[in-house]
Amino acid sequence: RVCSQRFGSRVVEIGAHWIHGPSKGNPVFQLASEYGLLDEEATSEENQQIETGGHPILPSLSYSSSGRILNPELVISMRNLFSTLLGQTHMFLNLAQVPVPSVGEYLKKEIAEQVKEWTDDDDETKQLKLAVLNTYFKLECCVSGTHSMDLVALRSFGEYVTLPGLDCTFPGGYGGLIDCMLASLSKESILFNKPVKTIHWRGSYQEEGSEGRTFPVQVECEDGETFLADHVIVTVPLGFLKEHHKTFIQPSLPLQKVEAINQLGFGTNNKIFLEFEKPFWGPDCQLIEVVWEDESPLAAPSTNLQAVWFKKLIGFVVLQPPEQYGHVLCGFIAGKESEYMETLSDSEVLTAFTHIIRKLTGNHHLAPPTKVLRSKWHSAPYTRGSYSYVAVGSSGEDIDTLSQPLPEETSDPRLLQVLFAGEATHRTFYSTTHGALLSGWREADRLLSLYDASEFHQPKPRL
Repeated sequence: RVCSQRFGSRVVEIGAHWIHGPSKGNPVFQLASEYGLLDEEATSEENQQIETGGHPILPSLSYSSSGRILNPELVISMRNLFSTLLGQTHMFLNLAQVPVPSVGEYLKKEIAEQVKEWTDDDDETKQLKLAVLNTYFKLECCVSGTHSMDLVALRSFGEYVTLPGLDCTFPGGYGGLIDCMLASLSKESILFNKPVKTIHWRGSYQEEGSEGRTFPVQVECEDGETFLADHVIVTVPLGFLKEHHKTFIQPSLPLQKVEAINQLGFGTNNKIFLEFEKPFWGPDCQLIEVVWEDESPLAAPSTNLQAVWFKKLIGFVVLQPPEQYGHVLCGFIAGKESEYMETLSDSEVLTAFTHIIRKLTGNHHLAPPTKVLRSKWHSAPYTRGSYSYVAVGSSGEDIDTLSQPLPEETSDPRLLQVLFAGEATHRTFYSTTHGALLSGWREADRLLSLYDASEFHQPKPRL
């Protein structure tokens, strides 16, 4: 889900934003470094050794819904508390018994105990602390790509691996990495705008001509054109498989793989880019957090999406540097509220965010954004969401099941027909571009190992 797009005169990331954990163990970082796509600071040894725990470290400012800037000490104390509690979830990894099924339930249970110790705080301070913690719940929903942390399995949460390194971006756009990788391939080897309708496997498809080969796989495109192959690597998002696996792959997938597709989580995390004629934030600010003072993680959230969808916004990243981007903010919003936002017009979204920003800053005359651009990952027909997570009722074993090639029962690995890659098939790096890349290499290596020229003298495999 790399999607670099023009926003006026600059390039912004509609999809993948950061290289998470840019260090020697990250293949995306290594490739980007080799291609010369990163700046010197991003590739420095110092940056590669910083441990961020999967969350970018940015100088921040926290606005509340009452139009004030919150005390940084209070915000930092709640951020540290949330981070500590989130880290504690890893101790339940693969335990036979867990206290509650989900990460969200565990965090709320622990926060309720913490509140009992806030004896020196008045009611207003307690509520403000809970409101700040609620913002970090929403942030974690964005990180995990889920509607609620109540949907994320506690037992498997610690299996996700974060890499060291200070998260960095591509100065020229993430798409530059794809362009460099494609440069080594002939133009004739890649077909664009060629959506696949059905992958037929377990077949015996004859190539045209009296002496044509027979192939086990036929790829049928929506325009009716077909392609024959020995093997096919499927890299479509899990969200697409959830909706279309019955018709997309024929004969039907084995029951165990269908259950894995259904049980694993796949949610939506969208971005909203807003351009301003003048910044209302300071020159050192890189992250603007949004805190709704009437909210608490211990209270049931509203289900009236039309009335409160915008309150799921966690805040804005200030795109840097301003010489390149101008005055542009990138907002993040996850879950059902994010999907509801996709149904609104740009004008409605612009109006809503103008109201929010005026409310947060207390400046009711603040000039509205001059331009808006947003992602719509749930509406996109070939993604149907953003990325995967291990949901309550599933486990890392489901990721392994999803990644296993077909047919399952073959004794000769050279007869494998349908292979699976993509971020949702990597057990420890799911939801990341480096996980997606590694999964593709995994399946390519699987096929390469089947065709050792010294042992197997057959026609070159067709993919």
